[in-house]
Amino acid sequence: MKAQDTFSWKYSGGLQLFSARKKKITKAERLKQLQEEEERRQKEEEETRVKHEKEEMERLERQRVEREKWHQLEAKDLERRNEELEELYLLEECFPEAEKLKQDTRLLSQLIEKLRLLLLQTPSYDLEDKAIIQYQGSILELQELLHLKFNVATERLLRQASTLADLDSGNMEKVIQDENVTVYVWANLKKNPRYRSVRFSETQIRFEIPRILATSGIAIRLLHTHYDHATPLRPVSASLPGHTATVTHFVKGEVQKGEAEISKELQEEYKQQECESVSVCEEETKVEEQGDTEVQMSFVQEESEATKCELEMKLLSEAVFAAQLLLIENANEKPCFCEDNEVDLCQFTTLGGVYHLDIFELPPQCKPMKGWMIVEILKEGLQKYIYPPESTEDFETENAFPPIEVTLEVQENVIFFEDPMVARWDAEGKHWQTDGISNVLYQSEERLITFSLETFGPVTLIQDTHINMPFQSWELRPLDVNKVLLTVTTVFTEIQIQIKENLCMLASVKVDNKKHSSTLEGRWMTPISFILALKETGLNIFPTGHSHFYVVINRKEPLVEIKAYRQLALLSSAFAFGWSKWNVECGSKKVIVKLREHLTEEELVQDPNWTLLMFSGDRAQRLKINENSETFSEALKEETEFHSTLYHLVKDFASKEAMEKIRSSKCQFIDSVCYMLLSTRLLSYS
Repeated sequence: MKAQDTFSWKYSGGLQLFSARKKKITKAERLKQLQEEEERRQKEEEETRVKHEKEEMERLERQRVEREKWHQLEAKDLERRNEELEELYLLEECFPEAEKLKQDTRLLSQLIEKLRLLLLQTPSYDLEDKAIIQYQGSILELQELLHLKFNVATERLLRQASTLADLDSGNMEKVIQDENVTVYVWANLKKNPRYRSVRFSETQIRFEIPRILATSGIAIRLLHTHYDHATPLRPVSASLPGHTATVTHFVKGEVQKGEAEISKELQEEYKQQECESVSVCEEETKVEEQGDTEVQMSFVQEESEATKCELEMKLLSEAVFAAQLLLIENANEKPCFCEDNEVDLCQFTTLGGVYHLDIFELPPQCKPMKGWMIVEILKEGLQKYIYPPESTEDFETENAFPPIEVTLEVQENVIFFEDPMVARWDAEGKHWQTDGISNVLYQSEERLITFSLETFGPVTLIQDTHINMPFQSWELRPLDVNKVLLTVTTVFTEIQIQIKENLCMLASVKVDNKKHSSTLEGRWMTPISFILALKETGLNIFPTGHSHFYVVINRKEPLVEIKAYRQLALLSSAFAFGWSKWNVECGSKKVIVKLREHLTEEELVQDPNWTLLMFSGDRAQRLKINENSETFSEALKEETEFHSTLYHLVKDFASKEAMEKIRSSKCQFIDSVCYMLLSTRLLSYS
């Protein structure tokens, strides 16, 4: 046996002996081990039970303390609610004050608007319903008169077509351009069947006419009006926000009624006092009685005037609130039912004006004779050429009247976020239709649109009214004293609007994250004019009462929404507000916005520390969660309290400078900010 094998055998034998000795444990030792294990297990169970009971008691105590604290906060909130609401009422007097200021300046505005062309821009809110209907009838008559004047001017031009003919083609071509109207006229003098492409020089306007028109004595006119006179005027309610004559008459009537009652009560009180004065002071001289009477009458008049003013402001405040509420109310049903191919004007908007396409019979031409120009003037005036004719039995081929291909230039200041649709005017039905139009091609870079038209008439380009709704986010940020910047971000664009005092201005527009130049930039306008101008350029971020039928919205109760907008406007001088993702989670009876103090324009922080506020119309609170929280909770932020208004909530943590800026804000500025918030409805459409 080798030495290595001998070592291995000895080593393994030694292990076996050691293992045998270890296994020999007495019964008493075994019982002792089991007893120790049992005692250890019971001790662990007891410790676990005690720990669980302690944690449960601590949890119940925390709940008790939280409930007690919650009840204390609610009691404190109820205790000071009346005081806070009264203070808010005093602060919100800026709204009726702004309305009173607008009422005082309305007469001047009316005089200016009457000087505008054809009264088309006279504000309808200055008129009663009866007057609105009357003025709308006058507008329709003026529109017809305006179109008649265009026809007369066209007829005079066409009479001289032969003298204005182009030397190369032998036909007449004329372009007349004004600020709001451009007229393109082409007269077919040569009647050359090979000349079937009509293009106006220095433009991209083009017509491809069929052979039958190329060989006929006709004239083609394209009248491009940058406004829309074809679309019927919608019935307008006189109850528009803050500017209605009905409200004014109501207020005046109530004031007069109240004044009469107050005057009657004060006169009776004065007579009673006079009788008592006579009975007590019979021995006083007549001069002293006359002096006392004059003093009492002066006091009565002053008291009557103060009461009258207070009643007038109260009624005006209620009327303004009711009128503002109309801006955010959702209609219960659609206004009308549209037939096939009819354009729903609640869903679509006409943009870029109207292109009036007409074919006329060429009138008799001027002829020189012995130094005179002789021309035959037709009694019936300019006659339209019917294409295609009502009866085609006299024509051999079926395709003798093919559609006419038209290429139009799109107005430069109009933005289309998608390829526009083309609609034609149905004169009988008095609406826009999409049938009779084919082969539509839009060239966005060249801003040209080409299509085939079965018959001539007014055409327009339409875009989805709600293409920029709902909004992706928004922010309202102070810039300076009585000046803020409202930023609205949509799928396609980012719009920045500056608001100062009673004016608004388009600060910048980004389309697909690129700067877009607009003719509206830098132009200050009143809020209503500004909103109309933005809509006309395709930047429509202003929902209507029917928009909720076409857009999925985050519906909020009207009273909660209007109170939030009014109070955000009050605080906008010193605080920045923004969209919060939790506004969708809190239900229709509450709104959530993010807030931070912002005193100067230079305060542009990359990652600002926002505070979340929740408001239900009669209770405001700071939330414990933030924008980055994983789940939604209405838990109150530590060491904060409930308040009845947003104004009193921010007073708890705002700086003195911020509160001073809020109190020094002008009423016109606050009213304009509130009007823009009501018009955009950011809390429901974001």
